[in-house]
Amino acid sequence: MDDAVSGRPLRPGGNEWLRSGAGTAGGATSLVDTVAVLPPRQQIYLVAVAVYVALLHSIVLGAGRRVVMSELRAMAADLGFRNPQTLVATGNLVFEGDNPSIPDIENMLETAFSASFGKSVDIIVREAGAWRRLATNNPFADGIGSDVVVRVMRTPLDPSVLDMLSDRRSGSERIAIVGGDLWVNFGGKPSLSRLLSVLTTKRLGVGTLRNWNTVRGLDQMLGP
Repeated sequence: MDDAVSGRPLRPGGNEWLRSGAGTAGGATSLVDTVAVLPPRQQIYLVAVAVYVALLHSIVLGAGRRVVMSELRAMAADLGFRNPQTLVATGNLVFEGDNPSIPDIENMLETAFSASFGKSVDIIVREAGAWRRLATNNPFADGIGSDVVVRVMRTPLDPSVLDMLSDRRSGSERIAIVGGDLWVNFGGKPSLSRLLSVLTTKRLGVGTLRNWNTVRGLDQMLGP
């Protein structure tokens, strides 16, 4: 069943989520009225479930130490998020939650990460729909997956940033800002580019880099 207003899927759950006035035109009985007349054991309770993508800025904890993905999933589960999954070992997390705000989720994850792993790390969160839009709007979708990179931003970038980056860009590299996120087609190994030295939090604000392969992989994890 889908919520006709938000389009989010509704699933049976432990929290009551009933839409008042959900009936059809002409005074048909609403969902709330229908549920109310059922015997207690037959009453259906629905919860709006949202799916999120969380990206760690870094998984490095210190010399020779990195975040173990099973521990990252356990951390998310301990916070009450459901069905946590990870993609590759670079700090990409997908999970379900009961619609807290994005800033609240980021704060919860960052606070828990610091307590669990002893290091503060920026964590960027996007709702599933926003992630799908990001993947769909890749301006360099014809590029090689490992050569095309997006810097996913907490605060949208101003287009004027492109002027600063152009000074570092080689002739084969292409850059674009879409939806406030920075896309780069390096046209070769990103590690050899002069652009990398300015794709930092100090220069651009809080954000993190993911290549096109990872973006597509997370999009596929979100399902249809």
